[in-house]
Order: sequence, then structure tokens, then C-alpha cells
Amino acid sequence: MRFEIPDHKLLVHEVPLPILWGDMDSLGHVNNTVYFRYMEQARVSWIAAINGQVNSADEGPVIANTFCNFYRPLVFPGDLVVKLYVANPGRTSIDTYVSIERADDPGTVYASGGATLVWVSMKDGRPLPLPGFLRALEGQPPKLPGGETPPALPEK
Repeated sequence: MRFEIPDHKLLVHEVPLPILWGDMDSLGHVNNTVYFRYMEQARVSWIAAINGQVNSADEGPVIANTFCNFYRPLVFPGDLVVKLYVANPGRTSIDTYVSIERADDPGTVYASGGATLVWVSMKDGRPLPLPGFLRALEGQPPKLPGGETPPALPEK
């Protein structure tokens, strides 16, 4: 089964990540579970960049579901460009999507995946309305014009 990444998504963050020797498995490529860590790092670094922290003692995100489509094997050594997109912000959740490329092979997607984030109370685990910085993404244009900095990516 392959899950499709929607066209109506908004690029919000890019993060460079190294492929580490320890990411490899006995078959000589990055282990499938590591791709989920790459996607997690993109989500966490994005939320921290725009909110200052991922969660507080009161509230934060949890994953409702996640998936990954593997297209080409990744191998050490190398550097990655992990692009994070969002779509469909709702009252308590938002869909995130990721594409993973090698820095030395731009435009070639080695894997793509996604996760639904649900904002919850850390006290009782119940869903809460999305915070303002996530609700603000609703109604934004679906794609960035070429060359513009994603809205959540700090200017260099």
C-alpha cells in the first residue's frame, strides 16, 4: 500500500541532516525505522523554530498516525534535505508531510511520508484547539513561489 502526498500542501520548513554510520542496517542501507526519526526531527525543529519549544508542561503535539513510502535506498555517507509540508489544519489536528532528498541529488525524492499531529493537554491527554501559530496556516496559499523562504524557516 502506498499513501499519496497531496498537492495542496504548504512548504514550511527544511532541515539538513547527516546520514550517520549508525543509521545503516546489516543490508547496507539506512534502516526503515530511521526514516521516521528523520521525519520526527523535521517536525520537532519546525515547531521549535516557530514556537520556541515543542511543548510545554500544559500542552503539545502527539502523533495520531504516521506513514512512509520508500522509493530509493539511502546509504552512508551523505547529507539529506528533509522538507516539511503541512495541510488540512483542523480544530485540534494538522497533517504534516515530508520529502527526503540527498543533498548531492536535489530533486530526487528518496522517501516521503507524513503524520497527523493532534494538539493535546499534557495533564489529561485530551485534544485541545490548535495553537495560534498552527491555526494561522489555514487558508495560506498551497505552494510557495519558487525561491521564497518557507514562512517558518528563519531568514539567514
